[in-house]
Amino acid sequence: MPLHYRTVAVTPFQQNASIVYCEATRQAAVIDPGGELPRLLAAVDELGVTLGQIWLTHAHIDHAGGAGALAREQDLPIVGPHPGDQFWIDALAAQSRQFGFPPAEGFTPTRWLADGDQVSVGECVLDVRHCPGHTPGHVVFHSAQARRAFVGDVLFAGSIGRTDFPGGDFDTLIASITQRLWPMGDDTVFIPGHGPESSFGRERRFNPYLQGS
Repeated sequence: MPLHYRTVAVTPFQQNASIVYCEATRQAAVIDPGGELPRLLAAVDELGVTLGQIWLTHAHIDHAGGAGALAREQDLPIVGPHPGDQFWIDALAAQSRQFGFPPAEGFTPTRWLADGDQVSVGECVLDVRHCPGHTPGHVVFHSAQARRAFVGDVLFAGSIGRTDFPGGDFDTLIASITQRLWPMGDDTVFIPGHGPESSFGRERRFNPYLQGS
């Protein structure tokens, strides 16, 4: 599998930040650097890879809180999320105060993402799917070759993302899961924004929120 990754749980919310990298080139991107940047950079050093990009699934504070500082300190582009999350980026300072996080630096993504886009790290290409419902601009990164998907807060092992935040919608979230995630295949393992990994097949069969989907 040329695409490899290491997941590091950061912030008091234990958010899964994933360092994804190409085995052949040792080029890396970090998905959702919500905070604790020294720990993430230490993991990058330990892996012996070169961090070149920041990818964001969405702009809640525990996923995007460290993106601005990391981009500035390491001179990295920020890729994603979808423009639907602009209002969450604008509200990062307020989110920091509300949830007791360190002050988050504001940022403008270098590149916004849309459904059907692709991102690449080294020789590895991942497909982008727009999966609103948890937030309006939420995206998912899918490697068909590696049978892995980085799904942020759309889906969890045994649960689904919250839809009670501004811009959230339950029916939209369920549609994103069933129409955008399930076609990736039952054997696809997903890395959620919180908690353990699972597979789409397992969740389709046993997740209590998705029975009959």
